[in-house]
Amino acid sequence: MAEKPLLKRGLGRGLSALMADLGTDLAKEAAPAAPPPRSPERLMPVESLRPNPDQPRRTFEPAALEELAASLRTKGVIQPLIVRPDPHEPSAWQIVAGERRWRAAQKAGLSEVPVIVRNYDDAELLEIAIIENIQRDDLNPIDEGAAYRSLIDRFGHSQEQVATALGKSRSHVANQMRLLGLPAEVQRMVADRTISAGHARPLIGHPRALDLARRIAERGLSARDAERLAKTAQAEKQKRERTEKDADTRAIEGELSAALKMGVRIDHGAAGEGGRVTITYRNLDQLDDLLRRLSGG
Repeated sequence: MAEKPLLKRGLGRGLSALMADLGTDLAKEAAPAAPPPRSPERLMPVESLRPNPDQPRRTFEPAALEELAASLRTKGVIQPLIVRPDPHEPSAWQIVAGERRWRAAQKAGLSEVPVIVRNYDDAELLEIAIIENIQRDDLNPIDEGAAYRSLIDRFGHSQEQVATALGKSRSHVANQMRLLGLPAEVQRMVADRTISAGHARPLIGHPRALDLARRIAERGLSARDAERLAKTAQAEKQKRERTEKDADTRAIEGELSAALKMGVRIDHGAAGEGGRVTITYRNLDQLDDLLRRLSGG
């Protein structure tokens, strides 16, 4: 029987099976009172391990790594890493979960780390890496949104499937993915915590997103203040555009607005031969009325 294409897969072997492999308490591998871990299958030299090229987390905070390394020097690696045979290097092993521990172990001067070997395919490799980071709650919002996008685009999952499987709300998944629509520089500001996701969401699609993000950071504004700033800037932009329009265009906007009893805005294209008409409705009843008019009902 022919193998099904990757996009037709479900969530790997099942998220419950993948989560079981991660152990019961990923967030406490360095805690002093942590219970003894299950026996690892083996110890492996740190130099034989390779990072996951699809690791969702793109940044590892140096201070946090140093703190973990200091703990590993005294307690060792309590939670084993999960690895698989490296498909590109027969003598090496690819890290599925635990790259942060591996990096900290090198800083701590450890020569070996405990590992559990699993034979995951590429899809499961990405899924479990995403699960580990998301369950830890230490992915920045941009990396988290990109991880959700990978699960959806590469494996054909819906937002609802991803949200249910990972114990998140659908709106949370959607909101984190929406952040990927921000300009690259604003995304970097969110990723390094210069501004929060709450500050950034009102800037999605805003023509002055970068300028406003910098003002939010410089002034230390709250998320609510950031939303007001974005709305005010957009209103000022629209007001300037209206005053810059010629009298004929403003007259047509007024006539259409009066006829439809809705806000109407006309924007001419740069070439002057085309443009866009935007109709603003206040509620769904107004929208239904507009659709009836357009359909001749």
